[in-house]
Amino acid sequence: MDTATEKTLIKDLKINMKALGIPAGSAEIFTEKIISGVKKSIKSKNIITEQDLNRFVIAEAKKYNTDLAYVYKIHDKII
Repeated sequence: MDTATEKTLIKDLKINMKALGIPAGSAEIFTEKIISGVKKSIKSKNIITEQDLNRFVIAEAKKYNTDLAYVYKIHDKII
């Protein structure tokens, strides 16, 4: 994962966590763990689509907060 994608992902996760009312300290820890898990998941992949990346983020987020995983899953479908 390149740095631009990582920064964008971190920003999106923090915005969604703030909207859900997750405390800032927990949000930092969740973000670090989600990013770490996603990096491990994509390490062996040669080509990754945006859908793949979103799927990995959702799977990792579900481990820490199911509401966050749901919001991230539907973030592009919200009108």
